[in-house]
Amino acid sequence: NLDEFFMIRVAGLQQQVASELPNPVPDGMTPEEQISRIKESTEEFFEERRRILNKDLIPALEEEGIKIIPHKKVRAAEKRQLRERFVRDILPILTPLAIDPAHPFPHISNLSLNLLVVIEDEGRRVMARVKMPTTIDRFVQLPDGEHAPDKRPEMRFVRVEEIIAANLDELFPGKEVTASYVFQVTRNADFVIEEDEASDLLQAIEDELEGRWFGQGVRLVVSTEMPDDLKEWLAYNLKLDENSVFEAPHPIGLADLDELTHLDRPDLLYPPISPRVPQEIRNSRSITQATRNGDILLYHPYDSFSPVVDFVRAAANDPEVLAIKQTLYRVGSNSPIVEALSEARDEQTQVAVLVELKARFDEEPNITWARQLEARGVHVAYGIVGLKTHAKICLVVRREGHGLRRYLHLGTGNYNPGTARVYTDFSYFTDDQKLAEDGSDLFNYLTGYSEHEEYQELLVAPVTMRDRIMRGIEEQTEKAKNGAPARITCKTNSLTDPRIIELLYEASQAGVKIDLIVRSICCLRPGVEGVSENIRVVSLVGRFLEHARIFAFGEGEDERIYLGSADLMQRNLDRRVETAFPLRERRHREKVRRLLDLQLSDTANGWELKTDGKFERRHPGEGEEPLDSQSILLTEGF
Repeated sequence: NLDEFFMIRVAGLQQQVASELPNPVPDGMTPEEQISRIKESTEEFFEERRRILNKDLIPALEEEGIKIIPHKKVRAAEKRQLRERFVRDILPILTPLAIDPAHPFPHISNLSLNLLVVIEDEGRRVMARVKMPTTIDRFVQLPDGEHAPDKRPEMRFVRVEEIIAANLDELFPGKEVTASYVFQVTRNADFVIEEDEASDLLQAIEDELEGRWFGQGVRLVVSTEMPDDLKEWLAYNLKLDENSVFEAPHPIGLADLDELTHLDRPDLLYPPISPRVPQEIRNSRSITQATRNGDILLYHPYDSFSPVVDFVRAAANDPEVLAIKQTLYRVGSNSPIVEALSEARDEQTQVAVLVELKARFDEEPNITWARQLEARGVHVAYGIVGLKTHAKICLVVRREGHGLRRYLHLGTGNYNPGTARVYTDFSYFTDDQKLAEDGSDLFNYLTGYSEHEEYQELLVAPVTMRDRIMRGIEEQTEKAKNGAPARITCKTNSLTDPRIIELLYEASQAGVKIDLIVRSICCLRPGVEGVSENIRVVSLVGRFLEHARIFAFGEGEDERIYLGSADLMQRNLDRRVETAFPLRERRHREKVRRLLDLQLSDTANGWELKTDGKFERRHPGEGEEPLDSQSILLTEGF
């Protein structure tokens, strides 16, 4: 996320600085001031990361017999083994690039790890760049160390950049290598498509993608050992100023530690989960049959994602199905959903798929899926000009008896079985014909020129969702002013919309009890005297990423609950196609209310936002055990 923040947000600020155009923000900070503050915060973040790595993670790994050894501390015999491995497996795939008047400064690809090599050549200092290969592991395992018979052997690793650095004489024979330093460059990966001027949106995006990894540099991260003159030299050649240069007090590219999670040490991993399939589905021949007996609500990953895949797959193979319409935002690789949609195309079944080509960093796979679907005869659309389609909806039209019946799947997360194992999201199956008609109207809006200003049940951004959510807040405010019980509970990834925040402040001042579960950005300040005393903001950080969106207004029998795809942000409510749907059945509302209350009580994964804008870790009361909402749901189910 930090890399993407620089690739998109910081890149945008740098472009504002270069344009020299005024770009005021609510707090009055100029782009230059924002960049300076970002540098300060990033350096603090780097230092905190170093502390956690050295004080917590490395000692914990060593306690379990997993050690990352500096190359200089490796025994001589093992250094010889590493050198042999370097010559055999690594040297052939390295490409040293000299940097001198005859060899211009090379292009440094985005987020690649590199060595800047300093060489003494006939009394002069010259430079070379060596790019770390991505085809080999970052952590190279040494042979097992000595161990007692009753103990597990140690697993020892050396970072590949240290192995390369120690053997540079093999890469530069006859030269004196005096030093080498690791560095990484982050580049601007954003692009803007003039959709109303593009004759072929897919081709226009594809053309822009070719230049993404060659964008202007926005950040240079170097090892702390690199001398100032070399940092300045790199920054000069990359056209970066001092606010764009960072020293990493830890190894660069810590995400590669993920390699260690693939070791044969299941005792150090979370136990595998067994997602449930609800009884109403197990007892039915199909999802559509089960849905005829009542709406079905699933909460992933505690409930299996397989019914969603089965819903699409069954529709693709059902001779009574006349149409399948679906949105796709991020679907992952080897998608069973896309495969089922590809197989569904025959003379009797109309298949229409809205593929969002502008899903950031998923543009390339989405282009591939769009082309695959088109090649199979599927009608593929790319949505509305100027809007990103983030809604998660699948509509199946089936012939039953003497008429047609529509079935709907609505979700808060992507049609991606991979992320459904680690993101918490809702799936909702219904044959409610009002919702289904809304679904049909929405697809007509997405694939044709039909415009709908009103929907019966579905909340649709940017058409009705903002107004309905704001109305829900205002209704609770009026209740509180009239002395009636009033409550608002929302769960969202981010809360940044100024109008929503203003209404929540007004509701708090009227006496409405407001609970917010916000995973990421929250621009609201709770607990401010005279403004937001009645607002509590909680964030959950646990095994699973909390991704579902819930909007609940009222209490008890009068509570209305919506689940949806949108966060409470201007971009989601005004510049994206989003959906939210009401829970029609009381049993589902009660389940979601229990879930919200459970998560608001979490003292194992919970953090609470304080008046100063900082989150504090929540702790159980004296003598109480920590309450872990995710573990409870794994054990007891949704």
